[in-house]
Amino acid sequence: MENLLVTGGAGYIGGHVVRQLSEAGYRPIVFDNLSTGSKATLLHGEELIVSDLADQERLEKTLRDFRITTVLHFAASIIAPQSVSLPLDYYGNNTCNTLRLLQSCVRTGVEKFVFSSTAAVYGMPESGVAAEDSPTCPINPYGTSKLMSEWMLRDTALAHGLRYVALRYFNVAGADPQARMGQRVKDATHLIKVCCQAALGNRSEVSVFGTDYPTPDGSGVRDYIHIEDLASAHLAALSYLERGGESTTLNVGYGRGSSVREVIEVVQRISGVRFPVCEAPRRPGDPAMLVARAERIRQVLDWTPRFQELETIVTDAWRWEQELFSG
Repeated sequence: MENLLVTGGAGYIGGHVVRQLSEAGYRPIVFDNLSTGSKATLLHGEELIVSDLADQERLEKTLRDFRITTVLHFAASIIAPQSVSLPLDYYGNNTCNTLRLLQSCVRTGVEKFVFSSTAAVYGMPESGVAAEDSPTCPINPYGTSKLMSEWMLRDTALAHGLRYVALRYFNVAGADPQARMGQRVKDATHLIKVCCQAALGNRSEVSVFGTDYPTPDGSGVRDYIHIEDLASAHLAALSYLERGGESTTLNVGYGRGSSVREVIEVVQRISGVRFPVCEAPRRPGDPAMLVARAERIRQVLDWTPRFQELETIVTDAWRWEQELFSG
């Protein structure tokens, strides 16, 4: 049974990946400061090291003690509008901590690396659709901090023989279909979770940030991907590296977008609750439309998503939110 280090493995995305890794027969060692993660996310009794990547001594001791040769890196700050007001926090947590992690990987002989990146590296593509070779022009510190990390990863791989897959996420949503786990952050900004909270009465209303975008209904359009499909893409990336695959960067999305208003309508229909909706100004750092060109990941990783319908994503998110509320 191979030990894998998973940074941020007690969080929303990392936790789903950790669960799938455990179920696939790996032994994930979770390294998380629990600032946004939770021990409750670890369903199979995975080893948890409560520490921060800034503690490089503890990090390297963990890598050596568990003889880690593969790292999956999720630990990061991820709220794009917040990064505009707190840029140094984002460069510190995302870029500088990734630098520390890569330094430690080189010193301890890590061979394979799966990196949690973001479609925010593209900024505002003219067509609203981004392929892996589209220009990278981030419009907020979040996207810039992640792009800088990608550059460091690329250059480290060239200099030291590390092989990696960088996965550029689009909009992650949903929860485990069995409602065992999902997003736990109470002050979440993810639209589908916010809508589910409003349907349960945990929020007074849902805001539509920007109603004058050049989109069919004036609201922002995003490519929403189910958390289970996103998690399975990481296992496919790991398998690809284990087969000797070369370093690569791939979009993780479905290749189609849904608007904010469309998402709200689906949540209201599935929950049966017509919660209040208000219009608000655009938020800084938000593009009008961001949808993936997603053919390459299917070809390179032989990855096939299973939960592509917006109704499925919302149904699983709603079931989890009800479970969380009742629990």
